[in-house]
Amino acid sequence: MAGGQQQAETNPGAIPAGDLPAGATGELNTERWLRDLQQALRLEVERGCGDLMGRQQSFSSFAAECWQTVPLSLQSEERSQAQSFAEAFATYGQLSVARRQGLVRRCRQWLHDWQRSRQPSTPVAPPRLRLASDPSQAPRRGSGGLKLDTPLAEMPGVGPKTAARLAALGLLLARDLLHYYPRDYLDYAHLVRISALEPGRTATIVASVRRCHAFNSPRNPNLSILELHLQDCTGRLRVSRFFAGRRFSSPGWLKGQQRLYPPGADVAVSGLVKDSPYGPCFQDPLIEVLEDPRALVRSEQIGRMVPVYGLTEGLGADRLRQIVAGVLGLAAAQPDPLPLAIRQQHALIERADALVAIHRPTDAAQLQAARRRLVFDEFLLLQLALCRRRLEFRSRIAPVLQCPAGGGDGATDGTTTTPTLVDRFLDLLPFPLTGAQQRVLSDIRSDLARPQPMARLVQGDVGSGKTVVALAALLIAVEAGCQGVLMAPTEVLAEQHFAKIGAWLPQLHVSSALLTGSTPAARRRELLQDLINGQLQVLVGTHALLEDPVQFQRLGLVVVDEQHRFGVRQRNRLLAKGLQPHLLTMTATPIPRTLALSLHGDLDVSQIDELPPGRQPIRTRCLRASQRHEVHALIREQVAQGQRAYVVLPLVEESEKIDLLSAVAVHRQLQEEVFPDLQVGLLHGRLGSDDKQRVLTAFATGSCQVLVSTTVVEVGVDVPEASVMVIEHAERFGLAQLHQLRGRVGRGSAASHCLLIHDGNNAMARQRLEVLVGSSDGFAIAEMDLQLRGPGAVLGTRQSGLPDLALASLTDDGSVLELARDVAQAVIAADPNLEHHGGLAKALAEQRQRQLEAARLN
Repeated sequence: MAGGQQQAETNPGAIPAGDLPAGATGELNTERWLRDLQQALRLEVERGCGDLMGRQQSFSSFAAECWQTVPLSLQSEERSQAQSFAEAFATYGQLSVARRQGLVRRCRQWLHDWQRSRQPSTPVAPPRLRLASDPSQAPRRGSGGLKLDTPLAEMPGVGPKTAARLAALGLLLARDLLHYYPRDYLDYAHLVRISALEPGRTATIVASVRRCHAFNSPRNPNLSILELHLQDCTGRLRVSRFFAGRRFSSPGWLKGQQRLYPPGADVAVSGLVKDSPYGPCFQDPLIEVLEDPRALVRSEQIGRMVPVYGLTEGLGADRLRQIVAGVLGLAAAQPDPLPLAIRQQHALIERADALVAIHRPTDAAQLQAARRRLVFDEFLLLQLALCRRRLEFRSRIAPVLQCPAGGGDGATDGTTTTPTLVDRFLDLLPFPLTGAQQRVLSDIRSDLARPQPMARLVQGDVGSGKTVVALAALLIAVEAGCQGVLMAPTEVLAEQHFAKIGAWLPQLHVSSALLTGSTPAARRRELLQDLINGQLQVLVGTHALLEDPVQFQRLGLVVVDEQHRFGVRQRNRLLAKGLQPHLLTMTATPIPRTLALSLHGDLDVSQIDELPPGRQPIRTRCLRASQRHEVHALIREQVAQGQRAYVVLPLVEESEKIDLLSAVAVHRQLQEEVFPDLQVGLLHGRLGSDDKQRVLTAFATGSCQVLVSTTVVEVGVDVPEASVMVIEHAERFGLAQLHQLRGRVGRGSAASHCLLIHDGNNAMARQRLEVLVGSSDGFAIAEMDLQLRGPGAVLGTRQSGLPDLALASLTDDGSVLELARDVAQAVIAADPNLEHHGGLAKALAEQRQRQLEAARLN
């Protein structure tokens, strides 16, 4: 064996002697004969079918001897085929490479078929499973001792090494495999030859690799290209895949990709076919090496859709499919949590059938039915949890915050009433409330007048007047003898709110204060004392409000601004500081309906969908970097008219990793080179609270005419004289975030401008920005952003309480979400404690347990 290793090292193309039998005399052990022959055939394929040379003999002579001295277990017909192979390998060295490859493939195929036909003790591919809905073919429950909670390391055919690799994917128990859903499918329902590919259709081909090349793009060092030259009996095709990122550009990774697709290997390629100058090609194809191509495609998968799973190093696609197939029989091992009546009413298939079909669909219709059922289950559990949270919250007793209707409401009996705090506040405003503001305020009044705690979300576009409505609600609480609190996510926004309400509350003789992380210790002690003895009526602050020393005498209303930036736990912590205060949350981020139902299904939703009169439309344009001189000219023109301008950038300082302009660099350039005669300010999150306030004050008073900033100005900064918003590298922002930034201008009577600077060549990015140019509807823009970038991008933060969905999509499954919400509300209305829905109660409890375990791990 050592000699064989030494020979292999001096001759890389040689087969180690240990891989070939020492001789071919006498009867060979069947297992040893099969293993050695298969290994030799595999090595020959991997080395390009060049008739490899071992220490004692060549591959062809070894193969010929193996076929001449076959095990006794072969039948007469099988022996005849073996003799045919022996004769073919005797002349192997005289064949062309293509004919050698064909002979080796036929040989491997025959061995594979023969191995499958032998007794069950020989490792074979798992049997094809039928749907559990076919009782005659359904696997017996718990057969073979395998259970849902069986550790994968104890599963037959899964050793410790494979179990460790599965654990890297988060798969620990047999039940985990059932819920490890495919990320895509190879559609063998439309299996075609290369010559039959049609642009515009999705297709799958099975072909042999002629050569493979993985290399870095000569134009972009961060782009790597995998290029396969394939061939079948009808033609040839070049297939390319692109990998963006430095981690794909290392020589080791590129060579590893080439080794995955050796010449002679058979691969399945699936995807959308498009036209190119060189003929049909695949767009972003799925590529998979077939270990036994003819058996896999011909006998098992014709007319089927083959699942494609996320993999990890050392775990092949076929191997994972086999392991998953081994647990599909457990799908029926647990009762369906959904009652039969609901399934029949909404045409939902059984859960066991859905779990099998999602892994082994026979066609697209069956896959769609399976996916619809499993997506419904995910949304139903989410909505049930939200409904129960809402029910539990509403079961508490809250203070009734009701004050007599004032003159502003108009008395019905002709008598004169004393104006309420809200009436007096509305009289101070230089403008009347819009119809939308009045409608939302009426909803809030009704909520506060009930003993059940209010839980309401107010959505409103930038500049729609949410703060005015929130302050009116706080004044209702104050007049009812309670305290109110307004929590904002940043110090800048909290300071803006306090400055705004600080101009009105003293005139109404209502005390207020600001509490942030920057509040001096002496002022903090004084403030906390006033708060607990009831002298302080309205408190504005940031996360500092959540700290334990902050205690109220009688907290009646909690207002949370930009609420998606706070978790439910933070929100509840603030609510716990009162006996049971009412809750009003606000957001200026337009949230699409599907996302709102998923995040805020426990809240009533009101929408301020009307802007105050006099707001000027904002002219939005998308410009190239070469047009910056137009931007500078517009800024100078607007400043000359007494207006001001924002310039927003994605980075604070320059980065070696990202080629983007930074706020610090642009501020220096504008101040020194472009506008030396103007005052240019700089604002970003790294500045201290005092410095931020000093910059904002200078911009608001006009001593600073141009403000260079990061997205810290996205919310809360209100300067009516600002009429220009310039956003550099606009493609780096989400549409909803760009709309938020655009809302910082257009708050005065002057015409306003939003200039989006984009200098890339990405047509999709340009098209996305054109959506903003053509629309001012925040909700329509958010819907488009949800489709293009996902829910995390719409909210602008990953710490947003997004539901953990394994299969469902908030973008594509809106109709199923609506259905699940209706069903959940009906179930909870009829059975609040789920006493008659044991399956759903158990599923909810298990989901809650998993969430708690995940929270502990994080």
